[in-house]
Amino acid sequence: MKSKINFTINGKQTSVEVNLEMPLLWVIRDELNLKGTKFGCGRAMCGACSVHVDGELVRSCSFAIKRAQGKSITTIEGLSESEENLHPIQQAWIDENVLQCGYCQTGFMMAGAKLIEEFSDPTDEDIKANISNICRCGTHPRIISAIKRAASLKKSNS
Repeated sequence: MKSKINFTINGKQTSVEVNLEMPLLWVIRDELNLKGTKFGCGRAMCGACSVHVDGELVRSCSFAIKRAQGKSITTIEGLSESEENLHPIQQAWIDENVLQCGYCQTGFMMAGAKLIEEFSDPTDEDIKANISNICRCGTHPRIISAIKRAASLKKSNS
């Protein structure tokens, strides 16, 4: 049975009529046509589907849309203010040339953006202990460098 759900996504009031048990991931990708959030494992383990819901990092593949009622959701498409003014994590990803295949990277960026809100100067250990996303290409050293750079960029922009 479909029901109407109202929420804000990337700063825009939105409503969809879907099955209440549909994962947020599929609402984002299939109903709203925002393709940056990726399907990885479907079990909330890999992090490719990571988004922010009311400022908290969630794995959207296991987050039923009914839980999004009245909430504010941010996807990779809404992380920056504009294409000219990237979020520090996005700029750091470019600066550190993190991408390889790139499939998992939007989830890593969403996790990294949340991490630098909580740790202004994260260590390698902070990053490893707090980000559980998976990259099969092995770009973890560049990911760690990019998160540290993003924290530094964030501090210099404040």
